[in-house]
Amino acid sequence: MYRDEEEIRGGAVPAPATTAAGPASETGPTAAEPALGPLLVGLQLTDSAFPSGFYTLSHSLEGFAQAGAVDRQSLPALLADLLRHGVGPADATALALAHRATLAGDAAAVVRIDEHLFATKLGREMRQAATRTGRQLLDLAAEVFDRPEITAHFGRVVRGESPGTQAVAAGVIHAAAGVPVRQAVAADLFAFCASFAGAALRLRLTDHRGAQVLLRGAAPVIEETAEAALRRELADVGATVFASDIMSGRHERADARLFAS
Repeated sequence: MYRDEEEIRGGAVPAPATTAAGPASETGPTAAEPALGPLLVGLQLTDSAFPSGFYTLSHSLEGFAQAGAVDRQSLPALLADLLRHGVGPADATALALAHRATLAGDAAAVVRIDEHLFATKLGREMRQAATRTGRQLLDLAAEVFDRPEITAHFGRVVRGESPGTQAVAAGVIHAAAGVPVRQAVAADLFAFCASFAGAALRLRLTDHRGAQVLLRGAAPVIEETAEAALRRELADVGATVFASDIMSGRHERADARLFAS
């Protein structure tokens, strides 16, 4: 008998946990580790290949570029401001509220959140961008995830009973697909940042390496913004990025535009 076996039988060394397939450490997550399913949903929804229409948006960045109000050095500060004062208090907060309302089976609350968020978007361009991407997201997600909550909300949007903003649509989809609310908010904020970085790349405000540095630098702000969004209520929903609203308004009237927003 080997010494290790003697120690195990004598109680000095605990035997490794086993399952029907072998040692637990070699077969997958333990009971304390989260399942991979929700993570995979979040990865799919934030993938730039997912055709939600985000690639057509610059989130007012093109307006800033046309005005000469942003450059490579000021990109991180602009992105941080848009997260903290724009997307976070508005879209991310509405997403969290819609996620909770969906889990509670409160369709009427989802509609109220959708209407409230839509009303806070001051410019026509931003309203159209939010509803166009939201409708596209719901249309595809209804087929991809095949969940009744997604199909029901998409039906309300098609019938004109709810505006269909992207953030609320994402909240419904993540909830229906089993993604926890904190992970859902963080994933959507990252998708916004990736879209912003992609727009900066196409506007020649950065290069591919710089875009990745920009995304990594935004990570702490995403965490901060997500935690703040999770604490807000419906009355708190609304952005305060007036410079972005102005740039978006100018962008609507620009003679040439690469992006829809």
